[in-house]
Amino acid sequence: MMNSDSSRPLVTVATIVARDGTFLCVEEETQRGVRINQPAGHLETGETIVAAAARETLEETGYSVEPTALVGIYRWQMPDSPTTFVRFAFVADVIAHDPARRLDAGILRACWLDYATLRAREDEHRSPLVMRCFDDYLAGTRMPLSLVTEVL
Repeated sequence: MMNSDSSRPLVTVATIVARDGTFLCVEEETQRGVRINQPAGHLETGETIVAAAARETLEETGYSVEPTALVGIYRWQMPDSPTTFVRFAFVADVIAHDPARRLDAGILRACWLDYATLRAREDEHRSPLVMRCFDDYLAGTRMPLSLVTEVL
């Protein structure tokens, strides 16, 4: 759900899922062409931030995941735009995979990419947050999920 008031930040979530030296990524169609991103999306009304991260990962990749730690909270403003994003990035473990699951509109495919490939294809990333999240993850940044307080 997009916020129609571009003067207010949009809350987004992302997951970092690692497996055998690779990371779960998506290739998605955007207004700027095909871009690489972590499984990510917008927080929906009535859901927790952690639940949003798990939901977006499932919808975009077919992987059911369980977030285990917070890597960081990031603010990014799109160049030449008033649109600002606040991203909560989580580490998550795979619980299950449904390869037959239909992926969200705009998602071309889920793929596993190693760090060298991600760095080499940095000009194809959805935003600078993609590489920053991977770098913070690889630097060992982990905070407890309890850092995200939900008052419902």
